[in-house]
Amino acid sequence: MAEGFTGFPKQTVKFFKDLAKHNTKPWFNEHRDDYDRFVLEPARDFILAMGEKLQTIAPTVHADPRTDRSLFRIHRDTRFSKDKSPYKTHLGIYFWEGSGKKMECSGFYFHLEPPNLMLGIGLYMFPKTLIEEYRQSVVHPVHGDALQAALKHLDKKGYGIGGEHYKRVPRGFDPDHPNADLLLHNGLWTGVEMRLPPELHSKKLIHLAFKHYKAMLPLHQWLVAMTERAT
Repeated sequence: MAEGFTGFPKQTVKFFKDLAKHNTKPWFNEHRDDYDRFVLEPARDFILAMGEKLQTIAPTVHADPRTDRSLFRIHRDTRFSKDKSPYKTHLGIYFWEGSGKKMECSGFYFHLEPPNLMLGIGLYMFPKTLIEEYRQSVVHPVHGDALQAALKHLDKKGYGIGGEHYKRVPRGFDPDHPNADLLLHNGLWTGVEMRLPPELHSKKLIHLAFKHYKAMLPLHQWLVAMTERAT
């Protein structure tokens, strides 16, 4: 089944562009067949093919083509949002690694939102069960140095990091610690955003995404180890 991915068709991009202009249930229902054919089908093929490739560097990675597993649902949760648009105007896919819940594990993220494609890894926001372990790992003499080594690797490859949230170092931690800036994070991730590449429409997309995921791998591995220490 993994050999079935041949790229996202141009109609995938058109679907999301049109959805951004007509984000209503009647329009979506009218174009449901397009969503199934040009978004769901190639996305599931991509998950299987990408998952098979990722297993060479992340053996226990989860690549599940079902909705609400690796494939994020297209319906938005509008209960607490002023924006009542019913649908997401992007395709989100997540390959996570670890024994915890999907969104509590580091993973490889794929985000297609015309006119851009974003590829990233990490944990967008630490759950309460991980934040203390993260902070202790940051200041740990071994784990903290390992994190710095991973971040230096990212910097050499041209990737920055995200997730800084707090203005002050948490109580009980030394604000003069060499890694104090990392204590301001409530998540830790890296990524790259680009204009939709021509590879999107062919099986070469697997190679393109894998090249970036492999380059970002040291941070993912650090986060996976940190997560496992917390369990």
